[in-house]
Parts: sequence; structure tokens; C-alpha cells
Amino acid sequence: MPKVLISDKMDPKAAQIFRERGVEVDEITGKTPEEVIAIIGQYDGLAIRSSTKVTKAILAAATNLKVIGRAGIGVDNVDIPAASAQGVVVMNTPFGNSITTAEHAIALMFALARQLPEADASTQAGKWEKNRFMGVELTAKTLGLIGAGNIGGIVADRALGLRMKVVAYDPFLSPERAVELGVEKVELDELLARADFITLHTPLTDQTRNILSAENLAKTKQGVRIINCARGGLIDEAALKAGLDSGHIGGAALDVFVEEPAKSNPLFGTPNFVSTPHLGASTDEAQVNVAIQVAEQMSDYLMSGGITNALNVPSLSAEEAPRLKPYMALAEKLGSLVGQLTTGSIGRISIHSEGAAAELNQKPMVSAVLAGFLRTQTDTVNMVNAPLLAKERGMEVREVRTEREGDYHTLLRVSVKTDAGERSVAGTLFGDAAPRLVELFGIKVEADLAGHMLYVVNEDAPGFIGRLGTLLGTGCVNIGTFHLGRRSAGGEAVLLLSIDEALTPDLLAQVRALAGVKTAMGLAF
Repeated sequence: MPKVLISDKMDPKAAQIFRERGVEVDEITGKTPEEVIAIIGQYDGLAIRSSTKVTKAILAAATNLKVIGRAGIGVDNVDIPAASAQGVVVMNTPFGNSITTAEHAIALMFALARQLPEADASTQAGKWEKNRFMGVELTAKTLGLIGAGNIGGIVADRALGLRMKVVAYDPFLSPERAVELGVEKVELDELLARADFITLHTPLTDQTRNILSAENLAKTKQGVRIINCARGGLIDEAALKAGLDSGHIGGAALDVFVEEPAKSNPLFGTPNFVSTPHLGASTDEAQVNVAIQVAEQMSDYLMSGGITNALNVPSLSAEEAPRLKPYMALAEKLGSLVGQLTTGSIGRISIHSEGAAAELNQKPMVSAVLAGFLRTQTDTVNMVNAPLLAKERGMEVREVRTEREGDYHTLLRVSVKTDAGERSVAGTLFGDAAPRLVELFGIKVEADLAGHMLYVVNEDAPGFIGRLGTLLGTGCVNIGTFHLGRRSAGGEAVLLLSIDEALTPDLLAQVRALAGVKTAMGLAF
């Protein structure tokens, strides 16, 4: 039974779902990094919020860890490259608190527009400064979205309902999606020049850090109001204060800060500045939603192989997983076969799917091929880190689909290009379940790929099979199955034998010394 650690405070429904799905769960919160390191080795999954920092040290101790689930969007507290290198899937729940965060951004926009926090403090202090608080309407104003993903899209929808005009800067926003959202896609400089309100909805990356720098803030419209419910570090806080002090910036509302908890900050006390303590996801509904989602996603992965909202591996729904499982087994075996039989520097590996295989999600099959191929070079590879390892080795990976059927209803072909030329293997599924090799380096051959095998390339001549069988019998090697293929009569032939145990180096040398043998190798699956 898989075992999961919940290391941060989370709605009780998360633990309930884990148990209902057949996953053992421990709720141990508030531990130091050293205390987490001491216990993490016994767990298959780790469910966190924002308190636990999943560092290289914790990952190094997590020898059984398969998945990390973040109940929320941001994964700044997870070392994703280290997790990927170790083969650990990292998931988040990007939709569980989307509405809550979007609504908070809209609330802060209203607060800025009508100076609500200052007006509240003044009124409760016994003053009646009706003429002091002159606000602005949102209707007909231009809202600039920096980031038009899930949360940004919800903000756009709400803003359009308020009769605002919405312009958006997002390099990943397609023209079709912009039309669907009802926004105008623009470059950043144009957004800065046109927007009356700017709200940020983008992750913190090297490309987005200080996206509202002093230079960019100077390009904004006089009196602009800025809202950030995304990530601290997207705005240069010192430059923001200078803009507020000068009056160029009409107001700012931050839910997130560069340093959190933000017990002190130069912005505090600045006129026309509103702040909240990272409340974007702080509603009862959001807390329950993200807890439920992370438990469901992690359970799906641990129990059935389904991958949802993963940040470092292709998604694979729980519904897809059973159908793809035999294809991934075939893909991994073909990758392993071509990896064991190929020598020299690998420049390119191509995965070509035909027929029914071409209709499926290709990414998991590609990862399975790479995992099988690279396992011949390292014992720390799996589907998660295989693409990363291939990239590190400078391998070019190609995917090709052909939906029409050829000789087989479904076919998967793996080809590698080396300095010695290009070689390929191909396989199919019998009964849509059993992996079977059907072609080896251009020679038709039908074989199971399992256990220990002997691969022989020889001249097709009478008596060879008898001599090989006699030699193996003399060496007390039992043959399970025998598969033979050849290019032409008297030409080159290929033998694949399943054997009960691996050949000794001495016996393999004797096979290679048989007359007519060009190549002989032991294989393992």
C-alpha cells in the first residue's frame, strides 16, 4: 500500500480521500527540515502547502518518493530540477483557488478605486471626511492584464462584466484564445502606456522577475493603479514606493511581497497603498478545493499511474492510464532493446507511431522509450527524468505520427541515428495487450521481449542452429523460446533466444567464435 506524508496543515478531507482511495497517510506537520529528512525515506508521496520547503537535502533522503503534491498553485518551495533529476513527479492544483484569487484581485481593484481602507479607518476614527475620498469608476477604464492564464482569464471575465476594456500581455496567449477571452493582446510597452489599472497574474521566473521595474513603471500612465495577487518579486517594491510618493502611481494593492511574512516593509504607511497578508487563496472554499484536488491527483498517480497537473512530466489522465499501459510497456521494451544493441554516439532518436498508437497521447510513450533506452546507461532513470537526461546528453528526440494502418493495426517504431548509421526496431500489441517485437534492424522477426535473451546475427547457412543449440546445451543453458528472421535465403539472419539465465562471459565468447557468427550479445528485460 502506498504511503503519503502530509507535512503542512491541510483540510481533513485530504487525508480522508487518501484513505478512501487505498493510500496510507500520516499527518505530521510543523516539523523542521531536519525532522522531515529523518522520516521522509518511508513515504511514496509528500503533500504540502507553502510551509514545507522541498530542498535537495530532503529529496536526497526521500529514497522512495514518487510524487510531490502542492495544494495550491505556486511551487516556489519545491526544487523542481532536483525532483525531476530524481524522477519525482511534482504536481500542483492550479484551479482549486483560481476563482478565490481572481476575486481577491477584483476586490483590491475596487478598494483602490474607492479608497475603501482609508475611508474605513477615517470613519471609524470619528471623522466624516466625505470630500477627502474622491474615487474613480471602473466602468470604461482600461485594465491591463500581465498574464492571461487561468486566473488572469477569470479576472478578464469579471472586468468585462464591469464594462471595463481589457488588454493583455502574455507571450503564451494565442490570438484565438484572446478572442475567446474578449481581450486585446498587446505588447508590454503598449499595455503600460494604456492601462488605468494593471493586475499581475504570472508566476515568478527569471523572465518575469521585476517585470514592473523602475524603468517599466516610468512607462505607465499617470495615475495608474497596480494590483498584485500573484507573486512577490514581480514588482520592484522600492520603485513602486517612489512612484506612489511622487504621485505618478495613483495607488497600489499588494497581497504578496518579496519577503514574507512581511512584518515590515517600506511601502507600509504610504498613502494610497493597500496591503493584505497573502490572502489570495484564503477562502473556505479554496482551502477545501485544493486539499481535495491534491489528494485525488496523488492517489490517481500512486494507484493507477494517472498524472494530472504535473509540472515536470506529461499529464496522463486516470482514464488514459489503463489504455496506455501496454503501449508504454512496449515503448520501454523497444527503447531498451535498441539501447542494448546500439553502440557509438547517439545523435537522434525517433519514435514513430502508426495506426491505433498514433491516436493516443504520445508524450508518455516517448518518455517510456527514453527511459528504456537510457536505462542501459544509468540505473537512476525513469519516465520523469528521462527527457531531461536525454537533453543533457545532447540527444535530439523526434515524434512522428501516421494515423493510417500499415501491416499492423497498431505499430510503434524506434529509430536511432548514430555515427555508424540509422537502425530501427518495431513492435506491436497482440490483443491490444501483449507487447511483441515484429522487426529488428530491417529484418522481420516475431518475438516476446522478456527476461534474459541471446541476440545473434549470423550468415544464413545449414547446420548453424544445430551447432548453436549443441553449444548452449553443453553449457547447461536452457532455451525457452526461439525466434528467427532473415533478409534472404543465404543472406544475413537474426536469432533471438529467450534463455533461463544470462550467459557467462566464457560461453558468450564461444558463441561468438562459432562459424558464421557476426554479432552475439546477451540482453536483459
